[in-house]
This record gives sequence, C-alpha cells and structure tokens, in this order.
Amino acid sequence: MTSDLMQFALYCAVLVAVAVPLGAYMAKIYAGVPGVLVAIERPIFRLAGIDPHKEQTWQAYALAMLAFNAVGFALLFAILKFQDLLPFNPQHLPGLSAHLAFNTAISFVTNTNWQSYGGETTMSYLSQMVGLTTQNFVSAATGMAVAAGVARGLAARQKKTIGNFWADMTRSTLYILLPAAIVLTLVLVWQGVPQTLSPNAVATTLEGTQQTIAVGPVASQIAIKQLGTNGGGFFNVNSAHPFENPTAISNFLEMLSILVISAAFCFTFGRMVGDKRQGRALFAAMGVLFVLGFAGLYASEIATNPLHAPYVAAGSGNMEGKEVRFGIGNSALWIEATTAASNGSVNAMIDSFNPLGGMIAMVNIELGEVVFGGVGVGLTGMLLLVIVTVFLAGLMVGRTPEYLGKKIEAREIKLAALTLLIMPIGVLALSALAIVTGNAHGSVQDAGPHGLTELLYAYSSATGNNGSAFAGFSANVDWHNAWLGVAMLFARFGYIVPILAIAGSLGAKKTAPASSGTFPTHGPLFVTLLVVTILIVGALTFLPVLALGPIAEQVSIAAGQSF
Repeated sequence: MTSDLMQFALYCAVLVAVAVPLGAYMAKIYAGVPGVLVAIERPIFRLAGIDPHKEQTWQAYALAMLAFNAVGFALLFAILKFQDLLPFNPQHLPGLSAHLAFNTAISFVTNTNWQSYGGETTMSYLSQMVGLTTQNFVSAATGMAVAAGVARGLAARQKKTIGNFWADMTRSTLYILLPAAIVLTLVLVWQGVPQTLSPNAVATTLEGTQQTIAVGPVASQIAIKQLGTNGGGFFNVNSAHPFENPTAISNFLEMLSILVISAAFCFTFGRMVGDKRQGRALFAAMGVLFVLGFAGLYASEIATNPLHAPYVAAGSGNMEGKEVRFGIGNSALWIEATTAASNGSVNAMIDSFNPLGGMIAMVNIELGEVVFGGVGVGLTGMLLLVIVTVFLAGLMVGRTPEYLGKKIEAREIKLAALTLLIMPIGVLALSALAIVTGNAHGSVQDAGPHGLTELLYAYSSATGNNGSAFAGFSANVDWHNAWLGVAMLFARFGYIVPILAIAGSLGAKKTAPASSGTFPTHGPLFVTLLVVTILIVGALTFLPVLALGPIAEQVSIAAGQSF
C-alpha cells in the first residue's frame, strides 16, 4: 500500500509540475502566436482563406465549429464504410456496416472514442491513421478552441467577439497537440510500442501452430489518444495490451498524458482572464474531487471481494481483470484518471472491479466530466457549474450573483441550468428506453444489479463523451449503436453551444468593480462550495438508480448473494 500511495503522490507532483508551465505556454499561444511561429501557420491560413485576425461573435464561432465537425463526420463515415475499397488494408478487412460506421464516426468526432468493435480486427491501417487518428487531433483541438473562446468572453469588457475558431483550432493542433504527440510517439516506440505499416506478423508457437500477431501504426495513435483525452485503442483491450502499454515507463507517461492538458487549462484560464487565482481555484476543486475519487477506488479494490475470500490469500485485494504488472495501485489510478478526464482508455477491465469501484468510475463521468474532463471542454463544463454555484451563493446572501466582475442574470442561469438536464436525459432516459423496448436484455452479460450497471455505464460513458465501458456489455447492435451515437452527439454540442452563448453574453457586459459585498471566487470557501454543489447535483440526479445497481450489488455480495 505504501508504494501505491507514493506512486500516487509522485503522479500528482509531476502533473502539477508539468501543467503549470504548460498552462502558461498555452495562454501565450491563444493570446497571439509569437512572430517566429507565424511562418508555420501563415501558409495554412492562406491556403484555407482564413484571416486569423478577424474575430467572430459567439454565434459565428459556434457555427464554424459545428460546420467543421459536420464535415469531419461525413468524411470519417465514408472512410469507415468503404475501407475495403481504399489502400493500406493489408488484412483485407471489409467496410463497416452503416450503423457501426455511424456510431464510430460520431464517437471520434465528439472526442468520445466509444468503440463497439475490436480495433485490430475491424479497422484498416488507413482507417486508423487517416480516419481515427486525424479525428483524435481535430476533435481535441475543437474542445481546446472552445475553452479559449470562452475564456476570452469571460475576460472581455463590452465586446461582442470571442476570437476566431479557425485560428484557435489550428494553433491548438500546430503548437500544442502535434509537438507533444510527436515526442510521446517517439518515447512509446522506444519503450516497444509498434509503429509500422507491415502486415500482421505470423509466428510459429512451440507446439508448431501458427499465431497471428496484430501490429500496425500503433504508437502514433496511442500518443494522441491520451494527450487529446480521446481514449480509443488500436487494440480491442486498449492500454491493457502489451503493444499499447508495454512497460512501467509507458504506463506512467500515458497516465500523465491523460490529464496534463486538461489540468493545464485551469492555469491557462487564470492567465487569460487576468487573475491567476481563479485558475488555481478551479484546479483545486478538480484536484479535491480527483483525490476523493482515487481514494474510493483504491479502497474498493484493496478490499477482497467477499465471494472470493475463501479462495484467495488474505489481503490480496481484488486482482480480477487487472494486469499483474500494474497491480491494484496503477490500475485504480489509471481508471480514476481516465474517467475523470473524459479519456476512456483502460489498463484494467472496469467490469471486474468491485461494485463500489465501478460505481466511482461511473460517478466521475456522471458528474459531467468536470474533474479535469476532456481537453478544453472539462474546463468549460466546470465553468457552467461555477455559474450555478455563484447563483446559489447569491441567493444565500441576497445579492445578484457575479463572476469575474460580470453579473450573472436570468439568461446565463437558464442556459447553465439547461445543461444540467443533458446527463439525466442521456443516461436515465435512454437507458430506460432500452429497458422498456427490450433492447437492453440481449446486450447485458450479467443478471441482477450488475447487468443494470453495465447498461447505465454504457449510456453514462456515451453521454459523458468518455468512451470506456463495462466489457460485459454487447454494444454492437443497431439499437445501441444508434442511440449511443445520439447520446454522444447531444452531449458534446449540448454543452459546448450554451457555454459559448454564456461567454458571448458575459463578454458584452460591463465589469463591475469588486466591493465589500462581492463574494470572492478564488478562496477556500468558494472551492468548498463548488465541490459540494457538484456532489449534490450528482447525488440528486443519480443516487436512486445507483442504489438499484452497484450499491445493491455491493450489499448483496457482502451478504454472500450472487446472481
């Protein structure tokens, strides 16, 4: 246990040490590219006919973002549907069915990377590189651009524009994601991750039989899937596969990559709004929730499953579904990071975690993916909850709520409140629809509460744009491919468009000077109130159904009952 906790402390220390300077660097990029770098982007803007200095209103910014992602969806759908007619398909894999291509295209465009397929047995090299890896870059860059636009809106004074989407997205890719991905790819290759266009290797075993070993352009996809909080694996078992995650070094660096850009955005935000304390307060709130989540996950997994107790050594914990080379500590830390960060990659099977461990992973998603969350959109999701929190604080003290000197009025509250309906609609309503129509029963593997948890986790993961899953859930059927796709689409843009509208609205307002009655939004009291608000909103929304799923299962196995 001591070594596990030391690893967690080291991870947190390195995360902060990297996130702070990275956040400062990103703030400089979004404030205006230094002259030496202009030569890199100028040909791109000229070729695309973009004037990076022409700022957009929030409506134009949102429209550009939606149009870009719509075109990305259409291109990716075509690549996946007709991959059998395209080059770089040495395994001669067929094109995907229409419903699977639809689900997968939406999944990668929305930065979810939910996978209803086995990567190495379904996707050609071209689909992996040109289709999926490209979307890993641009879907992440979309979220980062939105965060930059929102920060500008909150910092503006009586200004109707929030920046230029095309410039923000291009710079996110060129100066942040691409350099980091190149470096991480080279490190992963050094650690033993394949990066090749050669066909699958064929080996002869000691028994004389032939074994096919899947290879491909793996390292390049793994690097950006982690850095961009995408999570989609080249292989079916994701980062539990030794070709995706071969060593302790690769494991640590991939875990660090999951959170580093999302964490850095807190410090970027503080600099962009001219008050570093605001960024530190957001980071503190996210950090508190992250530590609480890890503590619960780790405590759940070091406890032996009561049903296994007669057959395992005392104190061995729950090693089912985990790699021996990673153990409980690294498995719990990875799952906490990936579900907190809207990443979805795994190095252990969440379906095999103890019920409360699986519940904590699911709750991380159901809180709205604001515990660091996806790159960019995690910050914006947290800002929506900040607005709700300052509204509640204003009610308690009888003052008009303010944030960063801007009065939060009815328009902003209504938009923020509407986003709180996205998770319950996507998770509860769509899960209930699957149950009442009979489409849930054939996809869950287990009876009883665990089967309900499998279904809830699938729709939580899709609605939270996470992408992880309980492995026992069979999602590759028409019904779930369609409705999970709808959930991903609804959640991604249902969060982004309202926060852009709020940023545009606040940017046009005057800034009121702080007074003795102003509630500070950068101190411990506000951080505590923000954390409590997030937990209360999550509990009010999901506690009843959690009681029917993982909580009921935990109580049952404690009583020696299985299903």
